[in-house]
Amino acid sequence: MGFEAPTLVQAQAIPVVLSGRHVLVNAATGTGKTVAYLAPIIHHLQSCSPKIERAQGTFALVLVPTRELCIQVYEILQKLLHRFHWIVPGYVMGGENRSKEKARLRKGISILVATPGRLLDHLKNTSSFVHTNLRWIIFDEADRILELGFGKEIEEILDLLGSRLTGSDGKENQVSSITNVQRQNLLLSATLNEKVNHLAKISLQNPTMIGLDDKKMQPDPLLEHAESIESDTDDELEHPRKVTKSSTGDYKLPIQLVQKYVKVPCGSRLAVLLFILKHLFEKQASQKIVVFFSTCDAVDFHYSLLSEFHLSANSQSDAEVTQMFLRCKTFQLHGNMKQEDRRNTFRAFKTEKLALLLSTDVAARGLDFPKVKCIIQYDSPGEATEYVHRVGRTARLGEKGDSLLFLQPVEVDYIEDLEKHGVSLAEYPILKVLDSFPLNGHMHRIKKFVSLDSHPWLVSLQKALESFISARPRMNKLAQNAFISWVRAYTAHRGELKRIFMVQKLHLGHVAKSFALKQQPSLVGKSFQKQQSNKRKRDQKQKGQSKKRKINGKT
Repeated sequence: MGFEAPTLVQAQAIPVVLSGRHVLVNAATGTGKTVAYLAPIIHHLQSCSPKIERAQGTFALVLVPTRELCIQVYEILQKLLHRFHWIVPGYVMGGENRSKEKARLRKGISILVATPGRLLDHLKNTSSFVHTNLRWIIFDEADRILELGFGKEIEEILDLLGSRLTGSDGKENQVSSITNVQRQNLLLSATLNEKVNHLAKISLQNPTMIGLDDKKMQPDPLLEHAESIESDTDDELEHPRKVTKSSTGDYKLPIQLVQKYVKVPCGSRLAVLLFILKHLFEKQASQKIVVFFSTCDAVDFHYSLLSEFHLSANSQSDAEVTQMFLRCKTFQLHGNMKQEDRRNTFRAFKTEKLALLLSTDVAARGLDFPKVKCIIQYDSPGEATEYVHRVGRTARLGEKGDSLLFLQPVEVDYIEDLEKHGVSLAEYPILKVLDSFPLNGHMHRIKKFVSLDSHPWLVSLQKALESFISARPRMNKLAQNAFISWVRAYTAHRGELKRIFMVQKLHLGHVAKSFALKQQPSLVGKSFQKQQSNKRKRDQKQKGQSKKRKINGKT
């Protein structure tokens, strides 16, 4: 599987998991956490004598936030179980056929990977689901599970499995209250917050803490009985300390990750994105890049644009502009796609050597895409904590990686917000890179431009984009939908971010330009409002007709 030696997290976690203690792992994404908990569990199961059987049901349960991560963990599990054919892996998740899942559960699944909603469904409604021998419950990407609103489901799952700690001192219920099987719970998260602390309090008994640097920590009263292992030492297993949490809320990021931001006027965002993608793919022929967007509509629009956009040979612009998109495969991934399409995209992008993935935050957590060289956050994360998970798709398992954050001039305070969490970004030299590219086959000699949006390269590209969109009704429609959903997502920022990302600061005409729309946003808004109004009228008409039918039926 490519591991010649254990990663630091694996070296620290595996002995603790083997010992049977409850564990709370706080470590950077891409550090091999999945193997850190699966390997010791498989070690215990394969050494059982007599050998375990399918009919004995589920011994280990892995809870994950998304369907893609569910598939990924399952595939890693299959590799690890290659020589242990009597240990049966399986998964249940939303979007899959319930009847087929029930049939698999009836036969027996030794190690089950699941999303919370579907697992709860089976716990309540699948009587043939045997979990009386359950020994391990693992919460992978626990912070994301809770951010997606699965808090109540998790508590209900713990209650149904008899694995919830009820004592305020965290000393009750180590043995399952239902089955009398010794339980061991593991919680893994790249970021810590109050919700994660609460989950740890109700699910972990005297946990050993792995991955926090004591120099930046303060005692956490919620987990005062836990033990800690400092992230930069290997011999701390013999001398555990009290669990701690970050006083500054520092994010766990790989040290080999190069982080930059680019300050771009709103109206030039699309042209700059295309240019940077061209530059990156030309600089290194064999690489993968992931671009994050805030909405499904934005992914749909940019995917269609990058799949179809071309410049005619007699255009005044460089005819080679879009060749880099034609030379690499482009994929899209978001929550509104069919489950089969999501699975195919996930698997295809993993195997490609030269590819571009456009995605919402559905790909931001836990997913391991090999050889991703660069992460571009075209839309800023909805939550500041989401930043660490997006950039965590690169610089995995010790490899180098780059991240680039797009910011408008009115959003630069976001840099200070990240710095509070120990994240430092350098500015990307966009003008210098633009000047190094030929225009119309010739190097332009103008050394300085008054502003980025007046650069001839970007002006030329923007014109071509607007002409391309306006000439195609379907693309125009996609652009309008993307514009509307983008504005809505922008207004949805919460807490401290609301102060930075204020829709009142934006020029909506420039926002429309960033989707290559020529018409004013008010026209887009009106057409959308008209559609919504017509939809409401149709709905009301249908309701009225159904009421009439009911009245006629009674008379």
